[in-house]
Amino acid sequence: MAKDTSEKKDKSTKKESGKIAKWFKDLRIEFKKVVWPTKDTVVKNTSVVVGVILASAVFVGLLDTGFLALMGLIYR
Repeated sequence: MAKDTSEKKDKSTKKESGKIAKWFKDLRIEFKKVVWPTKDTVVKNTSVVVGVILASAVFVGLLDTGFLALMGLIYR
């Protein structure tokens, strides 16, 4: 009986290692299909994101200053 369980463990270990190896092979194949952006594209997209963040920060800052002035007028 002990032989049967050890044989089952050996087979399941081989199956699992085969699945893992196949997963890594498939992963490498999928990475070859990826179209990576060029440096120019990354720089342009990054500058757009930074610009939008700065514009949003200025807008929120102006709103905050305006509301602060309004609250000062109301509570005076």
